[in-house]
Amino acid sequence: MSTRYEVYGSQGQLQPGSGGRVLANKLGIVEPADMDEAELVLLRKLYDAVLQHDLPQGRISAGILQQWHRRWLGNVYAWAGHVRTVNMAKDGFPFAPATQLPRLMEEFDRTCLQGLTPCTGFDAGQLIEAIAVTHVEFILMHPFREGNGRISRLLADVMATQAGHGPLDYSSWESGRKGYVLAIQQGLGRNYESMKLWVQQALRPYQGLVTE
Repeated sequence: MSTRYEVYGSQGQLQPGSGGRVLANKLGIVEPADMDEAELVLLRKLYDAVLQHDLPQGRISAGILQQWHRRWLGNVYAWAGHVRTVNMAKDGFPFAPATQLPRLMEEFDRTCLQGLTPCTGFDAGQLIEAIAVTHVEFILMHPFREGNGRISRLLADVMATQAGHGPLDYSSWESGRKGYVLAIQQGLGRNYESMKLWVQQALRPYQGLVTE
């Protein structure tokens, strides 16, 4: 839904007939609830494909993230899989400028993904730190027009699966939304300690994971 963000630029087109509530899309969907349902169904299919059949065995790249985004939303939005070309903010908090995204994606690939994936053989501390750093940096960058939070969670789930654990339980992130958002914002100063606590909490339900 377009109302989630404050958008500045020419890529803010809305679907005719939606009353300004739905992004322009290939399916002609005009109701927010219908779009939410379509995105959810397609996301479940992506999860099944990635976690069950196409789990990366080597390092994850920025190109793989773009492929996931395209596989998920390519039948819905023309810009799926491409970095955004509009500036965006949420609750007054600006994400990375669109003009900087090609450089930032390359930097994210080189400094985060190359050094922190694959997570095969990671102990609990290594896994928690790797997920925390990549999650914060990806969210601050916000490379896509829509779906950044869900792609970032898929990335975290793939990293956890590479390390031999199941997908994370994000219920604490949802119920403690304000604290989670603050942890993201603290990443502007390369401070990931708060986010590490949120990641640890999300990993706790899985047996055999030692975090102390």
